[in-house]
Amino acid sequence: MLVDTHAHLQDEAFNDIKAVLSRAFDNGVEKIFCIGYDYESSVTAVNLAGKHREIFAVIGVHPHDAKELDDEMLAKLYDLGKKPKVVAIGEIGLDYYRNLSPKEVQRKAFQEQLKLAKELNKPVVIHDRDAHQEVMEILKAEKGGLNGGIMHCYSGHLPLAVELMKMGFYISFAGPVTFKNAKKAHEVAAKIPLERLLVETDCPYLTPEPFRGKINEPANVLFIAEKIAELRKKTTQEIAYHTTLNAHRVYNLKF
Repeated sequence: MLVDTHAHLQDEAFNDIKAVLSRAFDNGVEKIFCIGYDYESSVTAVNLAGKHREIFAVIGVHPHDAKELDDEMLAKLYDLGKKPKVVAIGEIGLDYYRNLSPKEVQRKAFQEQLKLAKELNKPVVIHDRDAHQEVMEILKAEKGGLNGGIMHCYSGHLPLAVELMKMGFYISFAGPVTFKNAKKAHEVAAKIPLERLLVETDCPYLTPEPFRGKINEPANVLFIAEKIAELRKKTTQEIAYHTTLNAHRVYNLKF
């Protein structure tokens, strides 16, 4: 069986969740982690998790929306984080590619939510785009890997992945690892220990080959696992087993 460790099922692209779940199950996907990116989407993730046994919730404010995070919202997130089936805080981090929130605001929101995760004793799901150095500095200062965590849709080099794994993080790969020109992702996916490897879709975004140009969905995590199996000269079943076990470990669920 497979696990999609990072999906946005709240997106309006998914107007028939039962059909999405059915297609996922047909491709061997047994669990899907629905990731929040602001308060409203976090609430929706929790509600979806309450309605579907296959779905678990991750709550948090994305760096794009960091300017919306204040003390009142942090208090609401803390209360939401105690709900059943909320397994982590995320996706949180820094995005210096689009800079939809000012950099200093992003940094503060990131720090505050790392503290929130420690208060709730939960792992974190990290978004890092064009901000590797500052993400690492904040993770080290705040001991962000204290309860474990995921580096989502990993885009960095192998040495950075090694450093993150030493801090307690798992390295997750999405659709871009299936792209022919993704040499950096291919190297990392091929060389990191199986015990630290995860797969995700980040749906409805980042659709893998052979479906680029179409809406992504959890069923497509199979193609990411197949590509990683090819890179590592393993069977897809081996990659499925290890990444599913790892997902249960990082999210503190029984296997």
